[in-house]
Amino acid sequence: MTQTFVQLGSVAEFINGAAFKPEDWGESGLRIIRIQNLTDPSKPFNRTERTVSELVRVQPGDLLVSWSATLGVFEWGGADEALLNQHIFRVLPNEKIVNKRYLRHGLEVAILDMKKHLHGATMQHINRGEFLSTKLYLPPLEEQRRIAEILDCAEEIRSKRREAIAQLDSLTQAIFLEMFGNPIENKKGWLLSQLGKVAIVERGKFTPRPRNDPSYYGGKFPFIQTGDISSSSGRLTKWNQTLNEKGVAVSRSFPPGTVVIAIVGATLGMTAILEVEVYCPDSVVGIQVHPEKASAEYIEQVLRFWRPIFIAKAPETARANINLETLRPLKIPVPSIELQQEFAHRVEAVEKLKAAHRASLSELDALFASLQHRAFRGEL
Repeated sequence: MTQTFVQLGSVAEFINGAAFKPEDWGESGLRIIRIQNLTDPSKPFNRTERTVSELVRVQPGDLLVSWSATLGVFEWGGADEALLNQHIFRVLPNEKIVNKRYLRHGLEVAILDMKKHLHGATMQHINRGEFLSTKLYLPPLEEQRRIAEILDCAEEIRSKRREAIAQLDSLTQAIFLEMFGNPIENKKGWLLSQLGKVAIVERGKFTPRPRNDPSYYGGKFPFIQTGDISSSSGRLTKWNQTLNEKGVAVSRSFPPGTVVIAIVGATLGMTAILEVEVYCPDSVVGIQVHPEKASAEYIEQVLRFWRPIFIAKAPETARANINLETLRPLKIPVPSIELQQEFAHRVEAVEKLKAAHRASLSELDALFASLQHRAFRGEL
């Protein structure tokens, strides 16, 4: 049977959002959907009373494609109408020829394929003409619905696995609160000590200028950034950069078991425990606990409660940051080391469960990617 491939632009309209400016923002009116609102639901929305075309008035359930900076496919989950900012397409499928759920999966595949040609760009963005001419496998509607159901089912399984991991993250904090209470309030009356007295608190180091000089990179030594901490889920085992011998000579390493904390930018206050020795830049502080006084698991959890306070107190006139003068004298409750070790043992059990779920999720991700690509080659 002959397979039919069509251009994306022939099965749907792709409407770019309006160019809202700060002077358009206000306290009332409809919400403005920006890319940050799609990638992080906790981000606040701007509102506007400005009148715009009906085409950029997004309805609940509409498909959206962010085509600049963070590329992705989303479904507007709001209960009300909203307005679309520029750099996002509102997708209006011709449902006489294409199933909406099928199209969503097809768009995800198209963007994944396009990303392969965008590496190295300072700010990735999709060329509209190239995107609209991307080929889409288009079987009959009944077959589209069958394929969409298979992919939706696989995605639901992945979603449930991610939810299980998130619930295990919450379990660790629940165990902490049961054993120690909120460390900021310290209602259980634990003795207080300075962080610098229960741990060695030192800043990372990386001195080359310019910092992106390639002669320092590409060796066998892990070199973490603040983003590696934020994506680690509390246990740092992966990194995106490495240093060579020249690089480690101008950097500082921290051993396994060190609690690392990001001290600048959007990741300020994010923490993780190192599973391996890594090198760190000065945007990261390493906290090496004295084992007779504290456990890394306990200290890492305490710092999570401090993060909102760090963010609130960070300088507003410059890039948000905290420093050693803030961290070393930080007053923290210090229960008995035996109780902290008991907590560490419970955390270890939770981490084993999380590791099993993450391994399963990795397998599911690989299976889903395979199903997607087979589906849109006409092989499913």
